[in-house]
This record gives sequence, structure tokens and C-alpha cells, in this order.
Amino acid sequence: MTGILKIAFKLLVNDKGKFAALLMGILFAVFLMVMMTSMFAGILKRASATVLNVGAQVWVMDPAVNNVVSSIPMPDYVLDAARSIPGVNYAVPLYSGAALVKLHDGTYQAVTVLGLDDATLFGRPPLLEGRIEDIYAENAFLVVKDSEFAKLGNPRIGSEFEINDHRGTIVGIARANTSGLFGIPTLYTTYSRAVTYIPSTRFTAAYILIEPKSPAALPRIRAEVAKLGYEALTHDEFIQKISHFYTYETGLGTNVLLMTIISFVVGLSISGQTFYTFILENLEKFGALKAIGARGRELVVMILFQAGFTALTAYGLGVGLATLMITLARMRLPDYAAEVTYFNLGLAFVMVLIIAAVSSLIGIRKVTRIEPFDIFRG
Repeated sequence: MTGILKIAFKLLVNDKGKFAALLMGILFAVFLMVMMTSMFAGILKRASATVLNVGAQVWVMDPAVNNVVSSIPMPDYVLDAARSIPGVNYAVPLYSGAALVKLHDGTYQAVTVLGLDDATLFGRPPLLEGRIEDIYAENAFLVVKDSEFAKLGNPRIGSEFEINDHRGTIVGIARANTSGLFGIPTLYTTYSRAVTYIPSTRFTAAYILIEPKSPAALPRIRAEVAKLGYEALTHDEFIQKISHFYTYETGLGTNVLLMTIISFVVGLSISGQTFYTFILENLEKFGALKAIGARGRELVVMILFQAGFTALTAYGLGVGLATLMITLARMRLPDYAAEVTYFNLGLAFVMVLIIAAVSSLIGIRKVTRIEPFDIFRG
């Protein structure tokens, strides 16, 4: 069998042009599939940026909330009731809202404002500059240094701006694990200052963040919150809900799925046609092997080896090229959201195996039907 595989390898790479054409077809398909699915994964991660950055274990919200931006404020009694649930270590409110700030040069910029509980500052971001205690100072805000930081004029500690006729002062520059999706800078302040500075409805708590005493307390917390008419989701469940919204309730998931399918079909058609041409051009060689004693099973192994070797080589090159492009794009474009995940790589790998299987089937059907007599007679 080793000798048969050596022959198959030499037949495959002997014609460098055909081998390159086989590689390019699958490589192009893998490149597009990885790029599209990675872009989608990056968008979903950024859509959950607030959940990831705050890091609360349990989020209480209105059941109608389907993404972190579209929060529905809750009355104060929900917070009091949450704190009284057995198994709750502590519960704090989180303000989440949009505002328009006026910068020192007179321009306006939309921002997202997160108001942290005054007593605990739970969910505060790690600071790059400044002290967290300064957030209690008059007009104090923290600014997140992410890809949108420059839209606020690259502020420093002490920089001032105007927000709804109130003066705001930057007292700290924070780091966020994940940047937001919509290209809007993020400011942190205390809960009381956020509800004072930003016009809102009579209810102001966008979310209630709960820290359970133990995982065993979660069912009780869910049940008690449900009795109030609200929903308690864990960190991962809330992220999953957000991902479900963007995947199935917007056009984003459909468009990415269509582009992935198109990439797969293009790669399948190109590789299938090229591999079929390769088999036709080497049909006499396969017939000669059969004439000198090669069995049909050995010819099938040869074709499977050729298709598998080509597919796996192209897969590696395609993933490498996509990763390189994503890395370069993220270096040059801070807002670029693509992210390679194991799921993306696994999905592309399965599709490549399907391409290899279909290409092999085309070649196997042709090779197994040849007769040595027809080859030598020709």
C-alpha cells in the first residue's frame, strides 16, 4: 500500500499547474468561509461587549430584552426584592443609556454611559491611568480606551466635556476586554450621577446584577425573579440570547450563511471540475496500473489519498491566509471585528472534507469503470 501511495503522490504533484489549480480552488473556498464566519463571530462577541466587560454572574432584566443595548428600565422594588431572595450574596443596579456629549472643540459625539452602583462600583473596568476612588469626585467620568477612544479627541485625565448641560471631567482611563459593536465610545460613572445627568424615564435600572452565594442558589433565584415578572439569566445565557437575536432576528445571520454557502459551492465546483480533469488526463496511467495487477480497492485508495492530501493542504493554506489577513486588518483597522474561533475552523474543515469526498467520488466512478484492454487498444 505504501508503494501505491507514493505513486499517487507523484501523479498528483507531477503536473504542478494542475496541482496548483486544485489547491487554489479549495484554498479560495476555505479563505472565504473562514473570513465570513470569523467576521460573524467577532460581531457576536462585540454585541455582548457590555456583558463580557461587566462580568456579573446573573443578570435580571425584562423578558422582552433581546440584546444588551435595548434595555427596559425596571422599578426600584425589583432591586429590593432581588436583595431579599435567599441565596443572593448581593444585588446592585446597573444604568445603561445613550447620551450626546459636546467636546472641547464644539463637536458632538454619541456615547454609551454605564452607571455603576455607588456603594460597590461592581462591574468597574480595570484602569490604565487614574484612581478608581476619583469617580466619586464632582462631574467624574471614566473613559474606555478602545477602538472608539479617538472619537472623543483622545482625552487625558482632566479633560472636560459637556453632557446634557452638565460638565463632565475625565478622572480615569480604563481598559475594556472587548470593544463595542456600534462604534460608540463608552463612559463609566456612578449610578446616581448617570440618572441625574441623563434624561430618563421614571424607572432607571437597566439591569440588576446578582452575585449568588453558590451555583445551587440559581434555581431559587430564577423562580423568585420570575414571580416578579422578570427574567434572571446567567452570564453565558445572556450572551447566548444576544447571539440568537443577531443570528435569527436580524439579517446578519442570513447574509453570512448565504456567503458561506456560496463559498462552499464555488470551492466544490472548482475542485470537482479540476479533479475530474486530472483523472481524465491520468486515465491511461490508472489503466496501466490496473493491467499490471493493481486492484480496484488500491486505485480507490489512491484517489482518496490524492483528494485528501489536496484538501488538507489547501485547508491549511487557506486558514493561514485568512488568519494573516485578519491579523493585518485588525492592526490597521481598530474597528475590524473578525475573530477566528475553533467553531469556525471546525466548520471549514467539515466543508473541506465534503469537497474532498465529492471530488473523490467523481474520480472513483471514472477510474473503476476503465478496462486495461480499452487503454492498450487506444
